[in-house]
Amino acid sequence: MDLFEAAREKLRETEAPLALRMRPRTLEEFVGQEEVVGEGTYLRRALEEDQLQTAIFWGPPGSGKTTLAAIIARMTRAYFQQISAVESGVAEVRRLIREAEDRRAMHGQRTIIFIDEIHRFNKAQQDALLPAVEDGTIILIGATTENPYFEVNSALVSRSKVFRLRPLNEGEIRKILERALQDKERGLGALDLVVEEEALRHILRISGGDARVALNTLEAAALLSREMEGRRHVDLRAAEEAAQRKALLYDKWGDAHYDTISAFIKSMRGSDPHAAVYWLARMLQAGEDPRFIARRMVIFASEDVGLADSEARQGAGAAAQAVEFVGLPECRLNLAHAALYLALAPKSNSALRAISAADREIGEGMTPPVPPHLRDSHYPAASALGHGKGYLYPHDFPGGYVEQPYLPEGMEDRKYYLPGTHGDEARLVEGWRRRREGGQRKSGDAPASPGD
Repeated sequence: MDLFEAAREKLRETEAPLALRMRPRTLEEFVGQEEVVGEGTYLRRALEEDQLQTAIFWGPPGSGKTTLAAIIARMTRAYFQQISAVESGVAEVRRLIREAEDRRAMHGQRTIIFIDEIHRFNKAQQDALLPAVEDGTIILIGATTENPYFEVNSALVSRSKVFRLRPLNEGEIRKILERALQDKERGLGALDLVVEEEALRHILRISGGDARVALNTLEAAALLSREMEGRRHVDLRAAEEAAQRKALLYDKWGDAHYDTISAFIKSMRGSDPHAAVYWLARMLQAGEDPRFIARRMVIFASEDVGLADSEARQGAGAAAQAVEFVGLPECRLNLAHAALYLALAPKSNSALRAISAADREIGEGMTPPVPPHLRDSHYPAASALGHGKGYLYPHDFPGGYVEQPYLPEGMEDRKYYLPGTHGDEARLVEGWRRRREGGQRKSGDAPASPGD
């Protein structure tokens, strides 16, 4: 680091925004992402031994991608060059590669090039990097908020180790904020601020796992603090004004959490799409974990829509996958899509009633042995024991149906499944009845109905 760089560094540490001043300088200061940079991980070992290879850091804003690059710049003996994909073109990339070749040939020094927002490079720009990455002229580190498997050339991805960073959780964000409040050199410690718990929790909720947002909001709230009893206090009003968002009455571990999710579920069950999307938006704005919402919709799809529309289960599952794959804020569209579908879909709770009825009887001790004709007959001694004897293979009969008992002896009259009469379920049951009526029966009795 030359004198000019040192001066710029000092300026950043005193006059830059709080988020930049508090950026960790070492791995020990880095908060979160233990699965990526924790003790014993590949990346931690590679950084400590200065043996990092071409890598892509993929994660949402404020998760630590650029911070990791800054730590690498401090730790490595390689020449470190940072550029932004927004501001750089092919000409600059080729210039940097030529300089890296000269540095390698003349001084035997490696070159690390960090490209922020690498997904913004077009195909030609990314292709220009490939030969230098392949022959080791440069070690490329790319940072992206987009899925690199879609947004970065496959040839470049295949030569890179992809590290996925997650949004920071509230405990990690809290630790970062508390450190900023205590640090007298780079943080707000010299102000001796008192941040009320209500205000701190509001900042945590609106940060969305983004440390930069949380720190910048805290800094703005500090400017709005009020003198009380000889100290500056940041209250909820200051936090709301700093964030430009009102705090919702929502305790993620209290009544508001359970009451709101209950209202959401009951609105979908009651087929009210307007209410369903309102409660969804309210939960998301309050900082509810979208994974929790998605899990409840997956359950709802089978519990309340069920066989009336089996595609609802697929839609809810796709929304849950989108939460993991896309993340906030974009995944709110997938959640809204699924919530509206579930609210509009026909309803049936026959699956819930069926499994509950079977569970109840089993719990009461109704567990007779498996009938001999239904037992496994694939191992050598099975036939000698009479296993499988008398079993009728349905595919050998017209319509793929033949009447025979499938429940244990003495339970033949049990009916756990009571069909619903809406949507796909009504059609499924009608087709089931027709197949049974057209199939072969062992006796002359009338065909049974699942609801009989």
